[in-house]
Amino acid sequence: MEYRTIRPAMFSTESADEAIGPASELTLDEVELRLLGSLVEKETTTPEYYPLTLNALCSACNQKSSRHPVVSYSSAEVNAALARLREKGLATEITSSEGSRVARYRHLFLVRLQLNQREAAVLCVLMLRGPQTIGEIRGRSERLFQFSSLDEVEESLALLASEEGRPLVVKLPRAAGTKESRYAHQVGVLVAVDEVPIADIASSSRMQAAPRGRPELQPDLPDQRVTALEQEVNDLKERLTEIERQFEDFRRILE
Repeated sequence: MEYRTIRPAMFSTESADEAIGPASELTLDEVELRLLGSLVEKETTTPEYYPLTLNALCSACNQKSSRHPVVSYSSAEVNAALARLREKGLATEITSSEGSRVARYRHLFLVRLQLNQREAAVLCVLMLRGPQTIGEIRGRSERLFQFSSLDEVEESLALLASEEGRPLVVKLPRAAGTKESRYAHQVGVLVAVDEVPIADIASSSRMQAAPRGRPELQPDLPDQRVTALEQEVNDLKERLTEIERQFEDFRRILE
């Protein structure tokens, strides 16, 4: 199925920078950030369902796995945030060339900020899950980009932190009782350190400091296996939910 982009009235390819303003001036609220992060994620993890319908985007924002905090946005809240993102030139509506009545939406976020795939993966998991250590970022971004080492993650963080005008990530002070520093995104709003649950901090502290010459952080192996199994189950649940949602959309089209 082919889709056609409906651009916001204020957005044009010739004057995008003038219309939207520099990346350093972006101001986004929590709902807009969750929408953008979800669109970026689903574009890579479930490309067969992308661009997303409003219902699918609501489900992506509200899913209980791979999200912090877990939210429960209504379709009205998501729709209003989409309208704001379209006004800012960060999202656009797509219509089907085959006459589907269901509107779909895609982001323009990465084009606007001129990010590559690995930088996008880092920023996406930070937007969706809050502050994280380098090891957590690498593990949680596997479906978005396969980092070969922690050094590669750190290199991407350094590039995002040195963004001209305003950094897109920041290194947070090390919390008491933890061995590693965490990183937070600086897109629109900054997640405060005290907003991170104790469970996340405890998870960070289980990562062992790497000796010199060994950049890889070595997590406890049983925990790693449990986390991998939990992620696999959550991924299957997400795909099943998405298939059910798409079936409902298809059924409505046929009615």
